[in-house]
Amino acid sequence: MKLVSYKTEEDEHLGLYINGHIYNLNACDKFIPDNMNAFLQEGEQTMTRAKKIDSEIKSGKYQAKEELFFELLAPVPHPTSCRDGYAFRQHVASARRNRHLEMIPEFDQYPIFYFTNHNAIQGPGEIQCMPDHFQKLDFELEVAAVIGTKGRNISASEADKYIAGYTIMNDMSARTLQMEEMLLSLGPAKGKDFSTVIGPWLVTPDELASYRVAPKPGHIGNNYNLEMKCWVNNVLVSSGSMADMDWTFAEIIERCAYGTDILPGDVIGSGTVGTGCFLELNGTGLLGDPQYTPQWLQPNDVVEMAITGLGHLSSTIRKVDTDLSILALKKHHKVNA
Repeated sequence: MKLVSYKTEEDEHLGLYINGHIYNLNACDKFIPDNMNAFLQEGEQTMTRAKKIDSEIKSGKYQAKEELFFELLAPVPHPTSCRDGYAFRQHVASARRNRHLEMIPEFDQYPIFYFTNHNAIQGPGEIQCMPDHFQKLDFELEVAAVIGTKGRNISASEADKYIAGYTIMNDMSARTLQMEEMLLSLGPAKGKDFSTVIGPWLVTPDELASYRVAPKPGHIGNNYNLEMKCWVNNVLVSSGSMADMDWTFAEIIERCAYGTDILPGDVIGSGTVGTGCFLELNGTGLLGDPQYTPQWLQPNDVVEMAITGLGHLSSTIRKVDTDLSILALKKHHKVNA
């Protein structure tokens, strides 16, 4: 089942995406809430009702009215939180190698994540970027899992049951802001808090069953062989697979839920797939050729991501018409000799 959030005029709704069409769930079943957050809060019983409607529309048993005029939103427009993991060893190892650093052994000991700005979640369409964001503006190709059941102190062996579905995630990154603040061993914060794109819909785990593969040796939880690709202005720049995740979502959730609640509507990113951002690609290019020309996102660039089974997510980069700069607020002090 593919769940979508969308807007008609000023009202947000919850629907099903079936064969290129969107159908309002509440119009089909009045017991199903008309927004994603309430839907996830209702739990398994409501999810079952939605899957029944989905099956009946697909079989032709139920003739639902198609939505014709709408704006597609993030599938979870108002997440309760947003965490981002660090699950792909290839990306971590490449990024460290490009900085002439050894692979950090702690990566293989436990999964990590950071919190990002859940109020900056957005769906397909335009991404509004400030001038400072264009100081090394980057995409990050990821998968995200959305929590559907409240839980605490969850073991990895049980954690997949708490996932309502999966979606594509583009963790937009302003690298100059990110790198400057992380020199102080805190962050990322301002380098990440302006936009995180998810969409186009939320795909329930049952739809991905045929892609399921074993996790990496020594790991626990579901994994899926989903091809991941990203194009910038119609040029393929990134290619990988969700099957390359070293830490599974189940293991990341186990850590997330230790001593605290995970909640329906929490979004958890996988971290960047290998080759999944310009930071890594530029570093690899420069390592092999000192004359390599680094690439970063520019105003009006179109970023398109596609993941097998999860759809296609398109974003257009826009520059806000302002001269306001947070980088210009840095203070410079002379050091006395």
